[in-house]
Amino acid sequence: MQPPIIGLTTNRLASTNPLAPNHGVSEAYIKAVYNAGGLPLLIPLGLPEHDWQALAARLDGILFTGGSDLDPAIFNGTPHPRVYDVDSQRDSLEIALVRRAAETGQPFLGICRGAQAVNVALGGTLYTDIADQVPGALRHDWYPDIPRDYRAHPVTLAPSSRLAGILGTTQPQVNSLHHQGLQHIGAGLAVTGHAPDGMVEAVELPHHPFGIAVQWHPEWLQDDPAMRALFRAFIEAAAGGR
Repeated sequence: MQPPIIGLTTNRLASTNPLAPNHGVSEAYIKAVYNAGGLPLLIPLGLPEHDWQALAARLDGILFTGGSDLDPAIFNGTPHPRVYDVDSQRDSLEIALVRRAAETGQPFLGICRGAQAVNVALGGTLYTDIADQVPGALRHDWYPDIPRDYRAHPVTLAPSSRLAGILGTTQPQVNSLHHQGLQHIGAGLAVTGHAPDGMVEAVELPHHPFGIAVQWHPEWLQDDPAMRALFRAFIEAAAGGR
């Protein structure tokens, strides 16, 4: 059997030449998907709807990657000066892909911004800056000059959650590379993980073949068997959905 094809959403990257823009993803996502048994394929930005629909139909699963902030205007969020690199094409594409995956049962995994995109696509909202808007919150923005595998805090998972079953623990130690976070939760999503300060760290779509989103970055924690297991479970679900 051929490995499942996993689409990875992409981010516009800084370029020294304005006439030669770039977009892509961190190699950590590519390696995590490939090492778990999937074939990673980057989903380009800017495709007409009929073309990205055709591409999405050929994918066995979608990984919604991290990156820049969603536009607060999409979810009636509070503007904040720390919101950065808003990309309307990426926002609209990811929101459409999430809704399509939720409706069709296409397996998906959301990571960091990807978890936020999942929540917003399903009608949820975000804190546009946790430090300013959540009194007593932990520090969640452990970047840029900190190792990306630094374990910033534990996450408490619901024992009955699919995620806890996959990871084999209800107390994973995770990294934390975000300044925004899930506020009101989108329709149909179940909250399955919290940081010690109460911030939502994981959500799932019950009864979906594989609809999980986490606020941390498991692709940078591949020394942990639990985080490798998350990617394997995603790839297995994608393979089983053919």
